[in-house]
Amino acid sequence: MLVMCRGRRKFLAASLALVFIPTLTWFYLSVGSFQVKPLPLSPLEVQSSTAVGAAGERQALELRVRAVEEENRALRRELSQPPRSPPARLPNGTHRGNQSRAHSEEGTGDNEGQKAAAVGNSSDCAQQLVVDKCETIHVAIVCAGYNASRDVVTLVKSVLFHRRNPLHFHFITDSIAQLILSSLFHTWMVPAVRVDFYDADELKSEVSWIPNKHYSGIYGLMKLVLTKTLPSDLQRVIVLDTDITFATDIAELWAVFHKFKGQQVLGLVENQSDWYLGNLWKNHRPWPALGRGFNTGVILLLLDRLRKLRWEQMWRLTAERELMSMLSTSLADQDIFNAVIKQNPFLVHQLPCFWNVQLSDHTRSEKCYKDVSDLKVIHWNSPKKLRVKNKHVEFFRNLYLTFLEYDGNLLRRELFGCPSEADHNSENLQKTLSELDEDDPCYEFRRERFTVHRTHLYFLHYEHESSSDNTDVTLVAQLSMDRLQMLEAICKHWEGPISLALYLSDAEAQQFLRYAQGSEVLMSRGNVGYHIVYKEGQFYPVNLLRNVAMRQVNTPYMFLSDIDFLPMYGLYEYLRKSVVQLDMANTKKALVVPAFETLRYRLSYPKSKAELLSQLDMGTLFTFRYHVWTKGHAPTNFAKWRTATTPYRVQWEADFEPYVMVRRDSPEYDRRFVGFGWNKVAHIMELDAQEYEFVVLPNAYMIHMPHAPSFDITKFRSNKQYRVCLKTLKEEFQQNMSRRYGFAALKYMTAENNS
Repeated sequence: MLVMCRGRRKFLAASLALVFIPTLTWFYLSVGSFQVKPLPLSPLEVQSSTAVGAAGERQALELRVRAVEEENRALRRELSQPPRSPPARLPNGTHRGNQSRAHSEEGTGDNEGQKAAAVGNSSDCAQQLVVDKCETIHVAIVCAGYNASRDVVTLVKSVLFHRRNPLHFHFITDSIAQLILSSLFHTWMVPAVRVDFYDADELKSEVSWIPNKHYSGIYGLMKLVLTKTLPSDLQRVIVLDTDITFATDIAELWAVFHKFKGQQVLGLVENQSDWYLGNLWKNHRPWPALGRGFNTGVILLLLDRLRKLRWEQMWRLTAERELMSMLSTSLADQDIFNAVIKQNPFLVHQLPCFWNVQLSDHTRSEKCYKDVSDLKVIHWNSPKKLRVKNKHVEFFRNLYLTFLEYDGNLLRRELFGCPSEADHNSENLQKTLSELDEDDPCYEFRRERFTVHRTHLYFLHYEHESSSDNTDVTLVAQLSMDRLQMLEAICKHWEGPISLALYLSDAEAQQFLRYAQGSEVLMSRGNVGYHIVYKEGQFYPVNLLRNVAMRQVNTPYMFLSDIDFLPMYGLYEYLRKSVVQLDMANTKKALVVPAFETLRYRLSYPKSKAELLSQLDMGTLFTFRYHVWTKGHAPTNFAKWRTATTPYRVQWEADFEPYVMVRRDSPEYDRRFVGFGWNKVAHIMELDAQEYEFVVLPNAYMIHMPHAPSFDITKFRSNKQYRVCLKTLKEEFQQNMSRRYGFAALKYMTAENNS
C-alpha cells in the first residue's frame, strides 16, 4: 500500500490499541482462569456485590465486557467508513443515504462487496493513490460506421473531462470509423492521449461463424477476440461500449484491477434486467447465465491472465456447444461471456453496479445509486437510447447532453508533471507560432493560417459510388449555421454528390443534426458528405473549410461553388457531358459557370438560358456583383455568353474569381486568407499560374440568392486595420507566387499595380 494509506491504517491500529489494551488487561485480571477475583470497585459496584454476591459480580463483569466490546465494534465501523460529503439530491429530492447500506444492496457479496464499493468512492485513499498520476490507462472500444463514430465522441468527451491520467485508446474499427476518428483525434490534439486503430475487417473471420440477432451485428461480437487483437504486451484494458457516459474519473475504475483475486480475469457488473432470468415473455429462452448474468457494456480485462487461461479456446468451445441448441446469439458477445462464466464463475470479479448503470427498459438501475455522487458510468444500452423509460431519465439525459454539446477545445488540457511522448505535429505547430511576432498588427491573421481546427468528417451517413465512366462531379461548398436554410434548395437543384464543410460549435453541430434528421429532403440523400469543422479563433476560416470539403471528394471532378448559389437545374449532368466534350481527363481546364444574382427572396428560378436572359432583360436578375465588384466576373464576358452556343476560352485578369469545375487533383485554397476578401481570387491566380485554361460553358449558369451580410464582410467594411492586413497578405502571397513560379508570375505583380 501507499504511504497515505499506511498512515491511515497506523492511525486506526493505534486508536484500537488504546481501547483494547486496557480492556484486555482488566479482563485478564478480573476473569483469569474463569475465576472471579476481588478487585477495587466503585461504591456502586461494592453495593451491588454485597447485595447479590459472587453470581452478581460475574454478571456485572460480563455486562461491562460486552459494553466495551460493543464500543470497540462501533469504533471500528466508524473508522472503516469513508469521509462523508455534504448531502446531495437526486432529481426526485432524495437525500444522500447511508452509502454502506446502498452498496450492500447491490449483491456484491459480504466483505468483498464493501471493498468494491470503497473502490468506487473517489474520496478513498486507494482511489486517489493506487493509480499513479502518470500511469497510462488503456481503453478499448469497438466502433464501426458513421453513427457509432459520432456517438463515441460523447463518451470520449466525458472521459477526457474527468481524467487526470494519460490515456491510450484502442479502437477496433471499420475503414469508415478509422477515417473519421483518425482525422478527429489528429486535429483535436489533446495532450497525453494516444490512439491506435485495429482493422475490424481482419477480425470478421474470427466471429462471422456465430449467428447474431443483435442490432450491433458482427461488430457486437468482436470484444471476444481482444486478447488476440490488442498488443501482446498489453496486460490490462477497460473495454467500453460506444453508448457509455462517464460521471467520474476513469482512474477510479482502473484502480479496481487491484481488487482482483485468485483466477479473476473479468470485471463485470450484474445485468440489471430480467433478461437472463427468462421471464420477460412467454417461452423466452435466454442463453445460460449465472443468476441475472452480467452486462458487457463495461468490462475490465486482465489480458495477460486471459491469454494464459487460453481464453480463445475457452469461449469458442462454449459458443459451439451452446449454439447447437440456441442457434444464434440475441445479445451478441454478452451471451457468450455469460455462458463461459456460468461454467467458470471464478473468472469474474463482480463490480458494484454504479460502474454500469443500465438505462434500457425493464431494468432496476435505481438500486445502483442513492444520490448524484454514487453515479459513475451511465449506459444507454437500448436501441431507443435517450427515449428509454426511467424514473430519472431527464437527469441522465441532461448529463449526457452536457457532454454532447461541450466545447471539445476546452479538453486540450496539459497533464502537469507527467512526461509525454513527443508529438511532432504539436511541437512543429508551437515552433511555428513562437516565430510569429505578437506585436505585429496582423498577428491574429497570421496565426489563423496555422490554427488546427478539430474536424469531424462525415458527421452523417454517406453513400455514393462514383460512376464507371469517370465523368462524375461533386459540388463543393462551405457554410455556417446562418446559411443552413440553403441546404434543401441546393439538394433539389443538384442531384449529384455534394461535399460540405460546416463551421459550427459543438452545440450548433447538434442543432444541425436535429435539423438534418428532421428534413425529409436531406434524409433522402445519401450522397451528401457533411464535415464539421469546429469553431476556434475570431476569423471565419473560409479557405480551410473549402480544403476540408475538397479533400473528401471521391469523384474525378469537383465543382467549386458557394452555399448561397443555386445551380441551374440539370447542371450536374451538363458538367458530366462537358468532361467528355472538352477532354478534361487529358487537359488542364477550369470550366467556368457564369454567375448571376437576384435581390428577390422569392424567385421563379429560370429553367432555361432563354428564360434567364428574359429575366436579365427585365431586371429580375443581374450579373453577379456587377454594381460593387465588376472585376470579379468581368472576364467571363457576359455579352459574349448571351449568344454563345459553344464553349469559349477567356484570359485571366486581375481579381478574377469565377466558379469553376476542375479535376480533383487541382491546387487547394491558400489558408492565409480568412473571412472576407481575396480568398477565391488567390485560388484562381494559382490555377492560372499552373497553366489551367479557363473555358466558359455557354449553357451553364448559377444564381446567388439574397441574404443578410456576413459578420466578416461587415468587419472588412468597418475596420481599417482589417483592410490593411488583407492588403499585406495579398502582397506576401504574390511574392510567394513569384518565388514558386518565377518569371511567369511577374504578370500578377504588374496586374495588381495597374488595377
